[in-house]
Amino acid sequence: MTTHRIGLVMHGVTGRMGMNQHLIRSIVAIRKQGGVTLSNGERLMPDPILVGRNEEKIAALAKAHGIERWTTDLDAALANKDDTIFFDAATTQARPELLKRAVKAGKHIYCEKPVATNLDEAMDLYRAAQAAGVKHGVVQDKLWLPGLKKLQLLNEAGFFGKMLSVRGEFGYWVFEGDLQPAQRPSWNYREEDGGGIILDMLCHWRYVIDNVFGKVKSVSCLGATHIPARWDEKGNPYEATADDAAYATFELENGVIVQMNSSWCVRVRRDDLVTFQVDGTHGSAVAGLTDCYTQSRVNTPKPVWNPDLRNTHDFMADWSAVPETSANDNAFKIQWELFLKHVWGEGDFRWNLLEGAKGVQLVELGLKSWRERRWVDVTPLEA
Repeated sequence: MTTHRIGLVMHGVTGRMGMNQHLIRSIVAIRKQGGVTLSNGERLMPDPILVGRNEEKIAALAKAHGIERWTTDLDAALANKDDTIFFDAATTQARPELLKRAVKAGKHIYCEKPVATNLDEAMDLYRAAQAAGVKHGVVQDKLWLPGLKKLQLLNEAGFFGKMLSVRGEFGYWVFEGDLQPAQRPSWNYREEDGGGIILDMLCHWRYVIDNVFGKVKSVSCLGATHIPARWDEKGNPYEATADDAAYATFELENGVIVQMNSSWCVRVRRDDLVTFQVDGTHGSAVAGLTDCYTQSRVNTPKPVWNPDLRNTHDFMADWSAVPETSANDNAFKIQWELFLKHVWGEGDFRWNLLEGAKGVQLVELGLKSWRERRWVDVTPLEA
């Protein structure tokens, strides 16, 4: 069996997301399984070089996961013609300029989102990649979550009838950092460092809504900084200047109304850290990260409102689980495999920098809606 090497420069993999999801659970996992299988039965083996500023940290990370190549010299890594892909999972603020350097070096681009902090930079980056003729992709991992895939299956099967609305709840309590260490980095809560839940999550909700429920037509968004003071990684107090909660409503082109609450200041009492309830004329479904439950029109109970009596009906028992019909792999790994094959010349990859720019567009419009306290229309982006 023939195995082909494909070299990639991985930048920003010492952080939580870059290390866990992209390096360990994607690239390292792909290497352990013997590479990506191509349509002709041959294999594609990623050969990464890890790039970081901290020599000790990047060397230890490479050694821990059996990766031979690492460097602190980004320019040298970009100059190596044997590595054709550049991946970035570092800070959003530095991403546009960093990716343009990689594009100028002739690298294909794969990156985390948001691709930029504003739409002008996002579109400029997309056009630069298009002009250079390089292939490009943006991480849109939630599309491969088992729960959302089940929702897509139900939609394609016509289970909902006419879809009416979607109610999404995302979030959990992120500790302030005084009594217990925070689970997220402190920069997430400083606007000047690229923090804010609207910038973080509306990029996700754009591709989820567009691909699963319908195209976004307009948005109304209210942000909040519920917790104004937090403690950083060294135990020092700091002012939280970024929004830590967002309450957004989206009108879709097909008439569906989507409500998404996103918060780092909410304690979980639901099936999962994120849930989507879809209601339609013929049935409803509730999906989390992995599971999905349905209730059809003919199985819908008839509740009786009586506030004087305790309601003893078990409403949860009226829902049926959608069965597992296939094995589920890591969502980040699945998209990585698709992008690697795309760069090799096998298969299309529609989750590109333009799709990433759509997420940034929704962020800008959400912030505009909050600032001006009104609905804002979403216009199509000109490629």
